[in-house]
Amino acid sequence: MIDKINELIGRVQAFKPKAAAEIEEFRIRILGKKGELNALLEEFKTVAPELKRELGQKINELKTLAMQRVNELKAAAAESSAVSGPVSDDLTRPGTNEPIGSRHPISLVRNQIVEIFSRLGYTVADGPEIEDDWHVFSALNFPPEHPARDMQDTFFIDKNPDILLRTHTSSIQVRTMEHQKPPIRVVCPGRVFRNEAISYRAHCIFHQVEGLYVDENVSFADLKQSILYFAKEMFGEQAQIRMRPSYFPFTEPSAEVDVSCNLCGGKGCNVCKGTGWLEIMGCGMVDPNVLEANGIDSKKYTGFAFGMGVERIAMLKYGVKDLRLYFENDIRFLNQFDSVL
Repeated sequence: MIDKINELIGRVQAFKPKAAAEIEEFRIRILGKKGELNALLEEFKTVAPELKRELGQKINELKTLAMQRVNELKAAAAESSAVSGPVSDDLTRPGTNEPIGSRHPISLVRNQIVEIFSRLGYTVADGPEIEDDWHVFSALNFPPEHPARDMQDTFFIDKNPDILLRTHTSSIQVRTMEHQKPPIRVVCPGRVFRNEAISYRAHCIFHQVEGLYVDENVSFADLKQSILYFAKEMFGEQAQIRMRPSYFPFTEPSAEVDVSCNLCGGKGCNVCKGTGWLEIMGCGMVDPNVLEANGIDSKKYTGFAFGMGVERIAMLKYGVKDLRLYFENDIRFLNQFDSVL
């Protein structure tokens, strides 16, 4: 019997399959219910007691070796199949067109705004979304009890009146003036937060691009011409602007800028409230108090600032009539911008 066991061990060690199917056939022939190992176990019952210890150890060795050999061969066959892949692939067939995404419409418009002003020599500045009172209000000519603070419903952090979510990206302008001397020409894109009711025209989270230009002999005429250039580059040569007197604590004189509504062609719609115009930004000459608070000589330098909501610009550019669509991640809405570069 010992010769049968040794002969079977030799066959297990020498087995080399030519196909994966042969491995399973080999396993059944050796380890199956009617396999050669079970035949040896039946014969083992009849051997003399003094031989059972030696033969039992050899049979266990055979069983372990056979199982290891089968597992090794199966693993090698699986790895070879994964590396080689299907042999029936036709390499001359055309490839499949995988769908590609696009940037979010807010990102598209923000990048276009920045690109337009970069042609006028503006660079991009950035700052934190969690700010302090000085950079959001005080350095911009908002005294502690000034009623203008009530114009912007603010989210405060842990009820701390000094730490808040920025309500405008004007805080980036302050940080720029603190660390850079004139001439200054920057645009400040970013996300801002205000505690406002959400509707088709407003949201508690939105995006702004603000601009600041400080140098010698900067005038309101420079401001108006810059904004007119922007409107025509963004909305086309037919775009018109109008400027209405307004009030902001950090600019004097100040103005609201309206652009002709291209959703209705000036006839009036729910977005422009029937006026044919849509407000897109506020602007004005930088108040001398703001320049002085940030270490800039207001007798030598003047400047202008402007700020616009990216969502409002995107509404006009793409004909979107509900601002909430930008935040709902509805794939049916976002797919409309697949072809936009």
